[in-house]
Amino acid sequence: MRMAGWVLRPFGPRRTVRLRMTLLFGGLFLLSGAALLAIASGVAVGRSSTEAARQAVPGPANTQTALAQAQQQIRELQSQLANESQNKSNLSHDLLIASLIALGIMVVIAVLLGWIFAGRSLRPLRLITATARRISEDNLHERLGFDGPADELKDLADTFDGLLERLEAAFTAQRRFVANASHELRTPLATMRAALDVAMAKPGPMPAQTLVLADRLRTELDRVDELLEGLLILARAQHGALPSRDVVSLNDVVSEAVRARSATIDAAGLRIQVAGDVSLPVVGSDVMLRRMVDNVVENAIVHNEPDGWIAVATRAGRHTCRVVVENGGRVLDQAEVSQLAQPFRRLGADRISSDRGSGLGLSIVTAIAAAHGGSLDLLARPEGGLQVVISLPLAVGQVLEPVPS
Repeated sequence: MRMAGWVLRPFGPRRTVRLRMTLLFGGLFLLSGAALLAIASGVAVGRSSTEAARQAVPGPANTQTALAQAQQQIRELQSQLANESQNKSNLSHDLLIASLIALGIMVVIAVLLGWIFAGRSLRPLRLITATARRISEDNLHERLGFDGPADELKDLADTFDGLLERLEAAFTAQRRFVANASHELRTPLATMRAALDVAMAKPGPMPAQTLVLADRLRTELDRVDELLEGLLILARAQHGALPSRDVVSLNDVVSEAVRARSATIDAAGLRIQVAGDVSLPVVGSDVMLRRMVDNVVENAIVHNEPDGWIAVATRAGRHTCRVVVENGGRVLDQAEVSQLAQPFRRLGADRISSDRGSGLGLSIVTAIAAAHGGSLDLLARPEGGLQVVISLPLAVGQVLEPVPS
């Protein structure tokens, strides 16, 4: 394993399992082929040396003439042996070169075959990885359903399916609890408000402190009621439970949201600019979409500076449309802004004050946008203030029509 890690190091940080398996197969084949080639070359050299030594030993001679003849024959044999040794050396060299070429070709073939078979072996892992990337909180009902042989990969796929099942049950239970709790709490709140109204409607003068306390209780009850309503909407949006699915003009929704808050905008001394000359048709719930845009516009009004400004624009893309709401204010930290889409997240002094919202506004916007196949992006403007971008898919087959002036 150390050798494999050393071999893979030059290939960069992306050392996949498939690449490691391929290089391991190729390296093992190369080592075994090189060892086999070394053994074969050693045996051939040993045999050549033994045969040369046997042919170089002359036989015994009986006479002087025979000795001279034997010496002549020895010289001739030595010359022949030298030629044969040279030929054998050339043949061994050629054989070694041919063996190395064959070994190189076989290594390439082994690496290619190792790459192919490693890919086939790791295909279930790629399926698991792709499914895990695709599955999110909104589609936990999907399963791998791996039907391969009963091996380690099937055990992994079954374990992943079991994990998804438990996560789906946990998310469903959480959303059901929020919805049920919010619904059940409305009854005692209504009872408290009715009891307060009955007590204040009794004849006779009321102490000033009692009147102040009653007004404060009504205000707090309204805030709790608003919080519960927000929790209900958040739970329904996260569960994807849309009341209806119709073709809604997003530009009309934005215009009505701004028009409904014109008095509040004027009272706060804010300047507002609305841009958008095309009716953007989207498929979804008219009620949910209106709540989504209302929350964004309300957030820009509440979290603004005195005599500030608001810019609202609708923009059409090829397959999507966007609602962009910007407002002025102090310079914000992008890391903190990115957390505002989570429930009960506020910035700075807003964390200790409930006068500026419940902290559910942008989380509701995120859930509604996701339920309609869209997304929410929050950006801290370098000059100060916040930019909110809602992206939604356009209705298929609908025509973008100019907005009448």
